[in-house]
Amino acid sequence: MSVAYPSGASRSLPRPADLLALATAAVLVLAGLAGAVPPLAAVALAGAAGSVLAGVRLSLLAVPVRHAGPPGGGPDRAGRRATRCRSAAGLLDAAVAAVGLTVAVLPLVGAGLRVAVGAAGLGVAALLHTGGLLLLPGRSRLPNRARVRRAVDIVSLGLSLIFAAWVLLPPGETPPAARVAVVAGGFGLAAIGVAALADWQRRPGAAICLLGAGAAQFGLLALIVLLAYEAPDRALLTTVGPLVVGALLTAAGVRRVAAGDPRRPGGPPPVWPRVSAPAAIATLAAGGHLYAHGDFTPGAILLGLAVIPPLVVRELMTATDNRRYAARLAAQEAHFRALVAGGNDLILLLDDALRVRWQSPAGTRLFGLTDADVLGRPFADLLHPADAPRAALLLDEVRAGARPTLLVARMRDGHGAWQETESTISDQRGAPEVQALVLHVRDVGERRRLERAVHQLAATDQLTGLANRRELLRELAARRNGALLVVDLHGLGVVNDGRGHAVGDVVVVEVARRLRAAVGPDDLVARLVGDEFGVVTTAGPVLAYALGTRLLEALGEPYRVAGDEVRLQASIGLAEIFGAAGDGVLRQADLARRRAAQLGRDRIEWYDAYLEEQLVRRLDLERELPGAVARGELDLVYQPVLGLADRLPVGTEALLRWRSPVLGTVLPAELLPVAEDLDLLGEVGRWVLDRACRQLADWSADRQLWMSVNVTPRELAAPDFLQRAAAVLATHGVPPDRLVVEVAEPRIGAELPTVVARLAGLRSLGVRTALDDFRAAHASLAQLRRLPIDLLKLAPHRVDGADGGHHPLVDVVVSLGDRLGLEIVAAQLETPAQVAAAGRAGCRYGQGFALARPATAERVEAYFEEFPSASR
Repeated sequence: MSVAYPSGASRSLPRPADLLALATAAVLVLAGLAGAVPPLAAVALAGAAGSVLAGVRLSLLAVPVRHAGPPGGGPDRAGRRATRCRSAAGLLDAAVAAVGLTVAVLPLVGAGLRVAVGAAGLGVAALLHTGGLLLLPGRSRLPNRARVRRAVDIVSLGLSLIFAAWVLLPPGETPPAARVAVVAGGFGLAAIGVAALADWQRRPGAAICLLGAGAAQFGLLALIVLLAYEAPDRALLTTVGPLVVGALLTAAGVRRVAAGDPRRPGGPPPVWPRVSAPAAIATLAAGGHLYAHGDFTPGAILLGLAVIPPLVVRELMTATDNRRYAARLAAQEAHFRALVAGGNDLILLLDDALRVRWQSPAGTRLFGLTDADVLGRPFADLLHPADAPRAALLLDEVRAGARPTLLVARMRDGHGAWQETESTISDQRGAPEVQALVLHVRDVGERRRLERAVHQLAATDQLTGLANRRELLRELAARRNGALLVVDLHGLGVVNDGRGHAVGDVVVVEVARRLRAAVGPDDLVARLVGDEFGVVTTAGPVLAYALGTRLLEALGEPYRVAGDEVRLQASIGLAEIFGAAGDGVLRQADLARRRAAQLGRDRIEWYDAYLEEQLVRRLDLERELPGAVARGELDLVYQPVLGLADRLPVGTEALLRWRSPVLGTVLPAELLPVAEDLDLLGEVGRWVLDRACRQLADWSADRQLWMSVNVTPRELAAPDFLQRAAAVLATHGVPPDRLVVEVAEPRIGAELPTVVARLAGLRSLGVRTALDDFRAAHASLAQLRRLPIDLLKLAPHRVDGADGGHHPLVDVVVSLGDRLGLEIVAAQLETPAQVAAAGRAGCRYGQGFALARPATAERVEAYFEEFPSASR
């Protein structure tokens, strides 16, 4: 669940309540100084007031407010951040409450117990503050060297604070509680200060929380020390400020974090305070002690000397870092200088007048251009006159703020020759170090020549010099009218087989010559394959047909090769170009060519949509399928599923076959789409389920096997599917767990919610469910958790890679399947290698030709007799 914070969480300015709390604290301090209120009671009241106000605000921030989460219901990034803020606010609320409660109860306990009570409260508050501060979002993981630097800073500052407190304490015997408080407080406040300085710009809200926690703990710590020394009561009033301000700062920091904690502008925090502050604190404390008390005790001297080693270590680390940064900068500068000097691009800097201000050293090496040839000259003078206006327009657009594009132009080299170039433009006029347009110029002349040569080779048939299939498709894509003729030669194979391919090549070359001679100047002749040619003409239907007639006459003339005559026949298919895709026009013309060949050759046939064999087949299927169930033409074959470990049968899959007396055996891939379009899917599905369960009942008498039945999402969506399945199971007396309903994953698509509901309903009946043809893609893995299934079927290419190696996602699938309680079935295993790979991958069951082929019920029953009864 994602959470949002109250609208007031985004405010950062002091509120009237803050000012009121501060004013109340000031009044209580004045009352304590005047003797109107006991000083310790004034401290307790002021601290409690600040803690109550801060505690109320932190409590509001700790309470989540519901709002719409991301699609899918999972936690988003903002939701996770809000959860951490809420947890941190709760702990910091408890810490503020611990400080306020500790201060509030001090006047109520005896004088001898006040130090112990204060120390206990300080310990609890310190733990709660630490936990809350660590939970604030945005804390980054520091590298080891940065951790060492921070530890040295904390030790250095902590020792200086301890030294300062030690020498500034009253002379004489120091109470044990004061000693512990000074040592623990010194290091604690040092850690808070160093962390706050590090986060002041990157996480200002967290830094404010740190300052607030430090102030509150300092106030409580000072109060404990004053009580331990039995200081005058009015001295206790000095702790009111840290206690109240600390609580309010803690609440303000958490409020800023909850509002997003925007980063403060500026660079990284300065280093000098971390180095200078410990020395300054120790120096000032020593000077104050000398002024007030004179000589130092041996312990104070040792403590002062202990401040020096961390400062020396920090200076050494800073010097090492500086040397490392300087060396890195020098190496980077040398690296980039080498890249610029040795690169394949010429870099030019242009001033506001588009004159060349600087060129990289690569200019002489790549283009033979010296600085005298280039510097100070207008860039247009270096370009071909035909390209200069376009280049100037492009540069003006870039200077006006347009997005830079590639500048293609011919540029004169140092020898006066024109070189083909491509230039990328970068507007760096706003960069103080550059203040120019930067052009990266590359010589692409050789690449262009190679591209033209490669295009010529790629678009030309090497034997005849005609265009090839790719070029013909490109030409078709560019045409919006005209016609395509596909010419098929009959008899060329006989020439190749009887007289050799050399003679056949001579005939092909002559065919190409005759085709060129027969077509017009704007027509394209292409060789598609060995004995197929294509002609793209701009002529209309009548003239295109007349062109086909001329081609038949020209190609029907005998070919004289090596003193002998060769005769060929031709079939021509013709299709009009109406802006259709090139491959579609080619397919239409090829279908017409096939019909011409079927009708006797040496003829021309126009494309007709009813030529397509698939359409005819479809019409036949739609005609014969209605009534196939009533006529008893449907049949089931069964393919056993075996355990890969012991190769014993555990179940079968019922596979539909249509034994049509007209069309022959029709497989489900061809049958089901037609049945779906004719709204016969329900009828066919009912027959399959009933027949499969009846057969399963026969086999269940002496063998415990399961039977899987394939259904489509549309069948599952039927309102009566669950009732029908339950009725069929009851009719044949089949235990529900022996029936497995399979649905193919690629067909689920937008039907996912319905499929999930129906599969869950089947499982409630006791029927097991399976996901077939699992694709093992990332989206499929994410979807797998939503589907209530028992079995997962993988195709072999999901189990082993294209090179026979292990598929990278199968481990994820098998592991996820184990966690979800799924049984993995490797399907379509056709080779022993695939069976072995499936076993290695962790699949429990296998199915495919390599294990057992689909067969009729009688043959499968005979196959089962070869194995002992299995109970799975």
